[in-house]
Amino acid sequence: MPGVYDLAYRFAASLGIGLLIGAERERRKGEGPARSPAGIRTFMIASLSGGVSFALGGMPLLAITFLGVAGLCAIGYMRTEEQDPGLTTETALLLTVLLGGFALKEPVIASALAVTVAIALMARTRIHHFIRDVLSEEELTDALIFGAAALVVLPLVPDRFVGPFSATNPRTIWKVVILIMSISAGGHIAVRLLGPRFGLPLAGLASGFVSSVATIASMGARARKDPLVSRPAVAGAVLSTVATVIQLAVVLAATSWPAFSVLKISLVGAGLAAIIYGALFTFRNIRQGVPDSMQVGRVFSLKTALIFAGTIALVQFASAALDAEFGRAGVIAAAAAAGFADTHSAAVSVASLVASGKLSAQESALPILAGLTTNTATKMVVGISSGGRRFALQIIPGQILVVLGAWFGAISSLFR
Repeated sequence: MPGVYDLAYRFAASLGIGLLIGAERERRKGEGPARSPAGIRTFMIASLSGGVSFALGGMPLLAITFLGVAGLCAIGYMRTEEQDPGLTTETALLLTVLLGGFALKEPVIASALAVTVAIALMARTRIHHFIRDVLSEEELTDALIFGAAALVVLPLVPDRFVGPFSATNPRTIWKVVILIMSISAGGHIAVRLLGPRFGLPLAGLASGFVSSVATIASMGARARKDPLVSRPAVAGAVLSTVATVIQLAVVLAATSWPAFSVLKISLVGAGLAAIIYGALFTFRNIRQGVPDSMQVGRVFSLKTALIFAGTIALVQFASAALDAEFGRAGVIAAAAAAGFADTHSAAVSVASLVASGKLSAQESALPILAGLTTNTATKMVVGISSGGRRFALQIIPGQILVVLGAWFGAISSLFR
């Protein structure tokens, strides 16, 4: 049984919930005979009634109170139906009763929910404007598809390795599909806010920290769909490689500082190549009149996401087959095979060998660079499959420069 002060705090939270939601409803109540039947006093009493009911009789008494208020709401709605056919106030009043009772059990969560409800009620005009005038029908459809993919399909997909060499995890593959859709949605939002000239490069750079390969796939799909935004899409795709290099440096430094020290010049060379090439396309966007607006279309392409996930599954199978053929002793072959799917996992594996003393820091350079090179090959293939020939011809030179920068840095470090 809560103490006196704790109980007083919970009742104060219950009363505050009614005060908060009721204050917003009072401003929209109106005046005269046509006014809404519920204002700030009604909401305060309803919320406190929920709290008292729960304190005295638990859930049964709270349910009775809720049904009583629901009956009063029905009577009030019948009186004002012609003037206000909406049910917002009545629904908010019923929710206030439940939140008032919930405050006796979890006052912090109940208060947070009350604030959320009040914000939703206050932002009515903005929400209506966003849904009706800003959000397109295609965007709403894509949001529902994304919700189904993430909340309905994902929990049902088995989380175990299947197929030849036990190389493929269906849940991991489906997470890749969701990742592709998320990255495309992020780019879409950035374009809506900033325009394609600046939105796509920034979205590409940010999304590259999640997956550069996935970013290139989504940018390629956008460039194929609308050639007018090809340059900013290429800039975003190339700038995603900057994120790859930064992330690679971080994971190496965290796993094995000696391995990072050996490869720091290579990382600088690769990063500079990616920055310069991506900046080149970004500046060309500014100077050559890429449109600041574009036709609003789909947020993402589900077909592109599925094709990309299939590509990753094939890469994983190839990696497992090579690993089975050459064995774990072939560190270079294993790192190169793993790099087809993810350069960071290959680098961490090799750096872990250095940290455990099974491999010297100097010996780690070649396997890590091999993984970076094969990962770049994957990016080239994805660029061709997602964006077509024109997109690939602009992406591939930048990827080659990144790899050359990395290898040049490794070679130059040998003569230091």
